[in-house]
Amino acid sequence: MPPLMDEELTYRIQGCVFEVFRQLGHGYLEKVYENALFHELRTIGLDVRAQASLCVHYKGQVVGEYFADLLVEGRVLLELKAQEKLAAIHEAQLLNYMKASGIKLGLLVNFWHPKAEVRRFVL
Repeated sequence: MPPLMDEELTYRIQGCVFEVFRQLGHGYLEKVYENALFHELRTIGLDVRAQASLCVHYKGQVVGEYFADLLVEGRVLLELKAQEKLAAIHEAQLLNYMKASGIKLGLLVNFWHPKAEVRRFVL
């Protein structure tokens, strides 16, 4: 079996996700988790951009723009949710962001009870 893409980086990001959930628990708005995770990722020395702009191009023209919750090390997109359960539309949102940016690895994170959930997507 081939090695996972950015396995070590993904492991470090997941560690930060679970630390944020351990500290905050569930019940907050998505933005609270975004801010806390941004801080936690920075604390361990990772380069993180919040609300990273991702443009969709068509024949040389920008025809749309998305904003990813977090972009880590310029190569992993994080889409954060605080929902009772994840739905196909949440997965589609992350996959669209990945296609628009050309970034091959994305994590869909849901901060909900009883534990945080992380789903990994690769294009």
